[in-house]
Amino acid sequence: MQLDIYTWQWQNHTLNIATETFGSGPSVLLLPAFSTVSTRAELATLAQALASHFQVTLLDWPGFGDSDRPALPYQPDVYRQFLKAFVKDTFPQEVAVVAAGHAAGYALTLQSWSRMVLIAPTWRGPLAVMGAPVAMRRGIRQLVSAPVVGSALYGLNTRPGFLKWMYRRHVFVDETQLTSDYIAKRYQNTQQPGARYAPAAFVTGGLDPVDEREEFLAGLAQQPEPVMVIVGEQAPPRSKAEMEAMAKLPNIQAAYLPGSLGMAEEFGDAIAPVILPFLQGNTTPI
Repeated sequence: MQLDIYTWQWQNHTLNIATETFGSGPSVLLLPAFSTVSTRAELATLAQALASHFQVTLLDWPGFGDSDRPALPYQPDVYRQFLKAFVKDTFPQEVAVVAAGHAAGYALTLQSWSRMVLIAPTWRGPLAVMGAPVAMRRGIRQLVSAPVVGSALYGLNTRPGFLKWMYRRHVFVDETQLTSDYIAKRYQNTQQPGARYAPAAFVTGGLDPVDEREEFLAGLAQQPEPVMVIVGEQAPPRSKAEMEAMAKLPNIQAAYLPGSLGMAEEFGDAIAPVILPFLQGNTTPI
């Protein structure tokens, strides 16, 4: 395993992005889902399983995990431009991508992949899925970004008890994995300096890569490279409906596997043997 820092310039800011690399062989980039607790560690099991066949690169998105978390106005263009620059600077040859959750929408903005795997893909933030009006979501984001009130609100929504409730509700299937040690590590991840800004943007829909389902599906249907969609069988109904709409597209190879929105982490060992043949060039439908 090789730990590294990728330095990226965004407007007047210099951001240090945490990355790590496993294995050897053809390149595969793994992109973690966006969430309040987003971290590349969520994909470590999947990365290790793929590393016997590929050189696997993981990263923490700007504003998340161990990457820098400045008080930026986080928006989709930040992540589109970051991903474009990172791929160009890191991979001299063609690379496959495995994107979880909201990362799927950003992977779709590049058409330079050799192959694409989308695990429990989503395109709407949590409050948008719940039906919160745009004005309300914008107001909540402004409150969370405020100096004093924002820290208090963010603190309430990252308490260990709340994080465990969130995981039980729509992230993990097996509650026994939500040990005190596991929740403590995820809580620690949420308490880094500047930690609230990017998650607030995600939760309120500020990082949604598109505005409508049709736009997401159109982008997916137009992808020139082979695409595989992994649908979580226990995903929340609204999110699962979005995944199934993607899976029904004629150019998509789809697989249904156990798991919810956090299936890339919880079931990494089960997902690896399903996506491995696809990443190696086998496009026979499952």
